[in-house]
Amino acid sequence: MIVFDLECSNGHIFEGWFESLESFEKQNSEELVSCPYCNDIRVRKVMSPIAVKKSHSVDKAPPGPIDYQRLAKEVVGYIQANFEDVGPKFSAEALKMHYGVSEKKNIRGSATSEEEKTLKEEGIDFFKINLPEKDEDKDKEN
Repeated sequence: MIVFDLECSNGHIFEGWFESLESFEKQNSEELVSCPYCNDIRVRKVMSPIAVKKSHSVDKAPPGPIDYQRLAKEVVGYIQANFEDVGPKFSAEALKMHYGVSEKKNIRGSATSEEEKTLKEEGIDFFKINLPEKDEDKDKEN
């Protein structure tokens, strides 16, 4: 079983328990997932802390210290692989998705402080993270 934090289009946050990611996606596409507060069927996964409980054997050594550098690289790799880079058009794309002009998807890009203020005023959630340049981006500069 896997637990996802979910959010309906009305902003209610709730948990959903599924057999797998594929199970959630299938049920959601068939409009079988609904908000327990308002029954809205427009539901999406939201970022949440992840906890995975594995069976623990007495013979196994306790986990070692967290390798934060490796963890950061994995997070950056995930974002680069799963979020479309819209560059300086981030605010425009976020607003289009928010108002239903375009389909919702994972995006990343840049925004000015004024654009960030507008997004907050419109009730659009986003978070800022500095991503290092990809190796091929550095190669293009040389």
